[in-house]
Amino acid sequence: MSASMVNHMTPQATDPARLAVLEAYGILDTVPEQGFDDIVQLAASVCATPVALVSLVAADRQWFKARVGFPARETDLNSSVCAYALTAPDLLIIPDLTADPRTRTNPLVTGDPCIRFYAGVPLRSPEGHALGSLCVIDTTPRPGGLTSEQADNLRRLARHVMALLNERRQLVRLRISEDRLSNAFARQVALTEIGDHLRDLSTIPQMSAAASEIVGRTLEASRAGYGELDTTGAVIEILADWSPPGARTLLGRHRFADYGSLGPVVARGETLVIGDVTDDPLTADDARTFRRFNIQALLNVPIQEHGRTVAMLYVHDIKPRDWSPEEVVFVRNVADRVLAGVARLRAEEQQSTLNSELSHRMKNTLAMVQAIATQTMRNAVDLDAAQNTLSARLIALGRAHDMLLDQTGASADLAEVLREALAIHDDAQVGRLQLEGPAVKVGSKAALSLALVIHELATNAVKYGALSTADGYVQVRWSIEPTDMRATLHLRWSEHGGPPVTPPQRRGFGSRLIERGLAGSIGGEVALSYPPEGVVCEVSAKLAEIEADA
Repeated sequence: MSASMVNHMTPQATDPARLAVLEAYGILDTVPEQGFDDIVQLAASVCATPVALVSLVAADRQWFKARVGFPARETDLNSSVCAYALTAPDLLIIPDLTADPRTRTNPLVTGDPCIRFYAGVPLRSPEGHALGSLCVIDTTPRPGGLTSEQADNLRRLARHVMALLNERRQLVRLRISEDRLSNAFARQVALTEIGDHLRDLSTIPQMSAAASEIVGRTLEASRAGYGELDTTGAVIEILADWSPPGARTLLGRHRFADYGSLGPVVARGETLVIGDVTDDPLTADDARTFRRFNIQALLNVPIQEHGRTVAMLYVHDIKPRDWSPEEVVFVRNVADRVLAGVARLRAEEQQSTLNSELSHRMKNTLAMVQAIATQTMRNAVDLDAAQNTLSARLIALGRAHDMLLDQTGASADLAEVLREALAIHDDAQVGRLQLEGPAVKVGSKAALSLALVIHELATNAVKYGALSTADGYVQVRWSIEPTDMRATLHLRWSEHGGPPVTPPQRRGFGSRLIERGLAGSIGGEVALSYPPEGVVCEVSAKLAEIEADA
């Protein structure tokens, strides 16, 4: 075929709009049908030719829906005469193919079956696109072409061909509409099923497995799964990976860096739709990696919380696939439902933990209150004084509780614990209570015990010690001493400027509470000493025990 012939023919044959219309008929490579076969028999008989064809011109070939007197089912465009009929306004007649510059070098003219005469009527769609032709062919030239009656009958038969083709396109459209309706119904049923599962299941792996299976089955995919990202967003751990039996699983941890440029897209929370990993710029360089897992097409839907991608729902196909907008919306809806279900489970777990912690803390507090009340009142001579002492101790305990609730309920800063324990005392002491030390988080149990210890020390200082005089003051200093095994907190209470101190003749409950309070709760050591210049209390405890929540 000459270069001029290619240039003349190709633009019409490869016109995208024309090819799209031809594709919509769903006719190429279909089995023979009686209606089309009858038409070519009539065309050959009416025109008295040995050959008649219903020829459809695709991008790289001409294919015959019906044929008589011609053995081949299709030819390449190099052998096509019907391609010239695409631009003909009406019936195209070439009396002698060897004499026409368009066809004299055609392989079907220069070689078998040595065709010489051609007459073809363009087959035009309602949109005006020529799909091919109904043609008749002879092996001898026909200088006179067709009679007017033959030409008119060939046009009529071509209209019958188009009527059959248009009926077929309507059936294709109806079938597509039915398929879409059926698929839409299936997706709606799937969403209902997922809602039922997510409501009844009680763990995140169960939820993700149920959602993955339903998505995979509904979309007839080769794989569907769910994974959660680590805090860096660079690694995803696949918790559920549904696929047909025998397929390779993706369960486990994966780095996005091993799969092309997907990581940044997922991190931004963008839905990723790839019809063919071989062609897409995000995956083409790593297509071999995807094919190792039988992934040719993929759909990734990130799940975000507070602007950060925390999980991803994905769907894979073993072959190239055009994901429809409806399928993308469906997976997005499933992802939203999984997010809501996971949030519900985590809220329930958190509430259960809080309830358990509250119950545990209440029991400990009530036991502590009972012990304080019993010991305070046991040997009381002055009931009013005993009641005042008990009230002050309970207020100190209550302040410690309030402080813990204000600071997340689990831990508080050591300096705040000390300030709250000392706050019950007269405001005139402000500036005479000196606190110094690094930031230390104190767990709930240690906070309550420390608050009581400091309260008792301050009460004694106000009554008998440094805070009972105008010039006295108290220093509370603490430090952390690193050790080979575990760090230790050291706290020292020292009184200065008060009256001379003499060791007590007997130890009351207050002293026992100071010495044993911390040891009983977290295993710390408390040592009281009574140098003349002022009472000293030294506390030592493992930092891990101080920081423990319970």
